[in-house]
Amino acid sequence: MKRRQFVRTGTLATFAVGAAPSILPRHVLGGLGFRAPSDKVNLAIIGAGGMGASNAAALVDEHISAIADIDFGYVDKGMESRVRDRDGNPRPRFVALKEAFDKAARYSDFREMLSRERDLDGVVIATPDHLHAVAALLAMQGGKHVYVQKPLAYTVAESRALRRAADATGVVTQMGNQGHSGDDGRRVVEIVRSGILGPIREVYGWTNRPVNWWMQGVPAGEPKPVPPGVHWDLFVGPAEERPYYDGIHPFGWRGWVDFGVASLGDMGAHLLDFPVWALELDLPTRVETRHTPWGGKRDNPDTYPYATISTYEFSRPDGPLTLTWYDGGLLPPTPHAMPPDLKLNPDGGIMYVGERGILLHDTYGLNPRFVPEALGRDAAAVPTSLRRIKGGLDGHEQNWIRAIRGEEEISCPFSYAAHLNEIMLLGVAALHAERPLRYDGAAMRFPDAPEADQHLTRTYRAGWELPRVG
Repeated sequence: MKRRQFVRTGTLATFAVGAAPSILPRHVLGGLGFRAPSDKVNLAIIGAGGMGASNAAALVDEHISAIADIDFGYVDKGMESRVRDRDGNPRPRFVALKEAFDKAARYSDFREMLSRERDLDGVVIATPDHLHAVAALLAMQGGKHVYVQKPLAYTVAESRALRRAADATGVVTQMGNQGHSGDDGRRVVEIVRSGILGPIREVYGWTNRPVNWWMQGVPAGEPKPVPPGVHWDLFVGPAEERPYYDGIHPFGWRGWVDFGVASLGDMGAHLLDFPVWALELDLPTRVETRHTPWGGKRDNPDTYPYATISTYEFSRPDGPLTLTWYDGGLLPPTPHAMPPDLKLNPDGGIMYVGERGILLHDTYGLNPRFVPEALGRDAAAVPTSLRRIKGGLDGHEQNWIRAIRGEEEISCPFSYAAHLNEIMLLGVAALHAERPLRYDGAAMRFPDAPEADQHLTRTYRAGWELPRVG
């Protein structure tokens, strides 16, 4: 049995007592904590700077055999800045990661890497949003487990394609919304489902992005020369060809229409996750997004509006529910039951408004609190019903590894993540459509506005078409 087959099946051979020493498990021979190379999951990282490096640091005890990035100068510079803390002391995990990255095979084009590195078990994808689906589908096409940073994909159609591929291939999939593995977030889900808030008719979510984070609501400016070492054509990937501009690489791309899906994609997966999960929300029946001006020409904008408000309407067995999203520093209105001195966290949060009271929590499901405070006593009595993930928020990547080995159930597979992602991206589609949209989820279309269906999918540049899997 090949090493990759061993990792994929998680099968352990059993030997009779008295068998030859040569077949003893390697971890026994190596001592406590030793993990033989054959026991490690063989990984590749696509998008090895920024968030990709953070994901890889959590996986450094595995074998990182290949990395792909369009700017290794940025990757190496970032790694040098991570290996020591502010006091100059070594950070062991990043020291180990730097050593792993230095030894790994390097590719500028992830397509080449996936075609040549045949012995990979899993692939971490932490590229800009517009590349997620192409990279993930290519990996799954090769039978590789995938961990994809949030948002899962750039369009609703891509989200559905990734879910179908996960079902067809049976690989272990995880979206990188760490809060889904957090203890606080799971406690929030249990409390909401318990019914102590009474019927919930309104939910609000908000984030301060892009305030002080990246550029939105402004035009591109003048094209600039591509910096040395940056493979710009590979960065553009499936998007329409465009010149290089300041403010896109390495981080500001999220605010650019061609490459990201703005705040809904960045933080919706860390915030809207919890009401969608706790209330088991189906797809919305209607969505509308209001906004400040676009950045650039309205018929072909460069960047998303600085601030948006997306309103989703859901039909539920116990009555309708409205979910409203605010970003760009905007906050929801204050419910009458809210004490005037209780301030919303301006960085981001979720507010559930029930007939018996209000539940608030911060990003990732952290810091749940109640109005009135007495509801906290009722919440404390709610029994634990969801399993906890080892390591909580910080264990999300390792949960994926343990699931690959068959040791633990996966936290946020594509079967759920694709649904959450579709809800988020319907708000982006309504933003582009500039009108309220009634949604037929079964047919994946807007029956009253067929011209808006184009915002559920996209056109791919030649050579970057969406791979077919299954």
